[in-house]
Amino acid sequence: MKLAVIGAGHMGRYHAEKFARLPGVELAAVVDRDPVRAPVSDFRKILGQVEAAVIAVPTNLHHEVARACLEKGVHVLIEKPIAATLAEADDLVDLALKKKAVLQVGHVERYNKAFRALVARMDRPLFIDAERLSGFKQRGAEVDVILDLMIHDLDLALSLARSEVKEVSACGFRVLTGDTDIASVRIEFANGCVADLTASRGSQAAVRKFRVFQPCVYVSADLQAGKLRYVKQTAGVIEETEEAHPGGDALAAQAESFILAITENRPVLVDGAEGRRVLKLALDIGRLVRERLERFA
Repeated sequence: MKLAVIGAGHMGRYHAEKFARLPGVELAAVVDRDPVRAPVSDFRKILGQVEAAVIAVPTNLHHEVARACLEKGVHVLIEKPIAATLAEADDLVDLALKKKAVLQVGHVERYNKAFRALVARMDRPLFIDAERLSGFKQRGAEVDVILDLMIHDLDLALSLARSEVKEVSACGFRVLTGDTDIASVRIEFANGCVADLTASRGSQAAVRKFRVFQPCVYVSADLQAGKLRYVKQTAGVIEETEEAHPGGDALAAQAESFILAITENRPVLVDGAEGRRVLKLALDIGRLVRERLERFA
């Protein structure tokens, strides 16, 4: 299968590396507007030469590039978020269905081995607590911290809660850019599950905490190190157990799932509709943050 990576920045280079190693896949082209990064600068020139494409361009260009690919019947794996607006997301989802093309969204944390082990043990989450802090990087700064960082944990929370969102409250602040750089949200789901999520791109140290509580047990996850710690009570005694899930390569697993979805019609963990659902929640949170900032300006 001939595949192109469109966008040769930070994530694009990683994608190119993973797909180049997959059996049965030919990395036919790497495209970037910067001629220093890639030999091809116009992605339209390669659309008739490939069957699949990975889109790793800035978010504001997702719709334009993905639409052109889908129009030519090219299967698409697009970096998160699926698009900049709901209208753009809806257009891509509809077009993929019309063209019978795979449309996968790169919420790569779903392929994290530790997270997948956590999901297998959680049948009724009551409370989800996540914190994702990072130092400032220019990459991703074209969107707010919700679409840049928090969207990872929004996707994980939605996949765990398995319920519709009932109520959302949020606050956030501009610190380093003209947009929201730190945000906190509480999400209440129709089934009673609650999620508290915090994200910041102005932290001195990187922090990734993820905890899930359900009746009789809670789990604390270090998704970066692939470690889980379970705490439960048995006959009045608190028991702690730890699991390690080393050696995982979530990006490679995501790449493989994309190819299998094309060649064997297997389902992907985050299709266009699921990516649209996460985007809607992220945009709702962003709107609530901006409204609050305007009230207290």
